[in-house]
Amino acid sequence: MSLSWPWALAALLVVPVLLLARWWANKRRKRAALRVSSVALIRAALPGRSQWRRRIPVILFLTGLLALAGALTRPQASLAVPSTESTIMLAIDVSGSMCATDVAPNRLTAATAAARKFVEDQDGRTPIGLVAFSGIAALLVPPTTDQQALLKAIDSLTTGRGTAIGQAILTSIDAVAEINPDVPATGVDLGDGPPATAATDYEPDTIVVLTDGANTRGVDPVTAAEQAADRRLRVFTIGFGTTRPSQMVCTPEQIGSGSPMRGDPQGFGGGGGRNPQIDEEALTRVADLTGGRYFQAEDAEQLSDVLGDLPGEIGLRREDVEITAWFVLAGTLLVFAGLGLSLWWNRGPSATARPR
Repeated sequence: MSLSWPWALAALLVVPVLLLARWWANKRRKRAALRVSSVALIRAALPGRSQWRRRIPVILFLTGLLALAGALTRPQASLAVPSTESTIMLAIDVSGSMCATDVAPNRLTAATAAARKFVEDQDGRTPIGLVAFSGIAALLVPPTTDQQALLKAIDSLTTGRGTAIGQAILTSIDAVAEINPDVPATGVDLGDGPPATAATDYEPDTIVVLTDGANTRGVDPVTAAEQAADRRLRVFTIGFGTTRPSQMVCTPEQIGSGSPMRGDPQGFGGGGGRNPQIDEEALTRVADLTGGRYFQAEDAEQLSDVLGDLPGEIGLRREDVEITAWFVLAGTLLVFAGLGLSLWWNRGPSATARPR
């Protein structure tokens, strides 16, 4: 919490001044009571009150004054709030292993269906970009609110050789840097600025990497994640698929020019085999370095759930919100509560007596 007018803290001195005045008044009252002949008569005339009933109104009143004095400083709280200016980069693995059928009908079909649903579920105001990667990474759609362009690109994804996870992250960083001047492009000297330490220290723009294997080409994913962290961009990673051996089957439309299954007119890669292992250690490290999270999805339903839950975690930014009104409200209620209780408990016997 920060204060816009810290010098107004001097108003808090009103409380010790009032306490001093009350102590002085009590002292004078005790001196006057010693000159009265019968102390017992005075006690009988006063309404009976216990210690706590005498102190509660005073405590409430003084606490209320402290809150009102604090309101004069115009306090501000740093809160994490949803951003309407966030960008989401979807980086989807299209390596040949995405033809594995452990996720029916194959991983690529399930991934494109989940990506389509993710795009369609957005409110149309959040820019979304699409990066596809196999041995290289390509920006298919720069960040846009044109959902039809995104859906068309998702439907046209084809497989290729290799898996360049690190390059996909760097390509996504460059795409965000094109529209957010606070995110320098890859290769720009960032100086010695302080590192981000919490999710809300990062830019609201976010990168989501979906892959079913390990990095085999280009820059190491952890190295790319360090650059993303330097540029205050979070990376959420999703490991997709199982470790069960399965056939590699893609439709002819899903087989790209660089696919290891190129030349098979039926789209079959031939027989079964072991699916590549997901490098969960690297994906977790990437997420941890950038303030994101790693998710595992073994089937189409889990993948759809992960993507559906992401908007609740991404697109946050830190904003200083003035909370003066809450201090004023709390202080006013406490002051009136203290005064009300004092008047109620100090009312004389005649206040409740009925006239005859």
